[in-house]
Amino acid sequence: MKRIAGLLTLVLALASMALAGDAPTKTAPLDRLKALEGTWTGTAAWDEGGQKGTGEVTVVYKVTAAGSAVQEVLFPGTPHEMVTMYHMDGGNLVLTHYCAAGNQPRMKLQESKDPNVLSFSFAGGSNMKESDRHMHAAKITLADADHVKGVWTSVQDGKSVGEASFDLTRKK
Repeated sequence: MKRIAGLLTLVLALASMALAGDAPTKTAPLDRLKALEGTWTGTAAWDEGGQKGTGEVTVVYKVTAAGSAVQEVLFPGTPHEMVTMYHMDGGNLVLTHYCAAGNQPRMKLQESKDPNVLSFSFAGGSNMKESDRHMHAAKITLADADHVKGVWTSVQDGKSVGEASFDLTRKK
């Protein structure tokens, strides 16, 4: 009996170590986003259909839903406010972007050799046809604990029609 109890203890310990080893790799990208919690300011630049511009931007990150999601609010309190929600879907980090255009593209994190670069690609959407103008890709570069860069690419009829980039610093 002691032998069975010892074997069971060993199996449970090995299973716990295996699970602990897997957890950080699956949730590490979400954990990186959680570390952004707070207010960020910086500059935005865009090129949408030949219309170029730059301006100041504020982005607010908030960990919500008992730590299972990160909310990103872009241009908070303005008529152009947008929200992006990041969360795990099984073993995949996904996002839904609630766009000022009135659609909600969904994207899935792509494999990357660099843990500081989170690249998302289109995985469907609501309130839109795939041929409609929509955000189709996003790339977030976590330069360091206080600097983040982002690039969002919009697509229409399968072709890139614009890009918006953000260079952000954590507000202290």
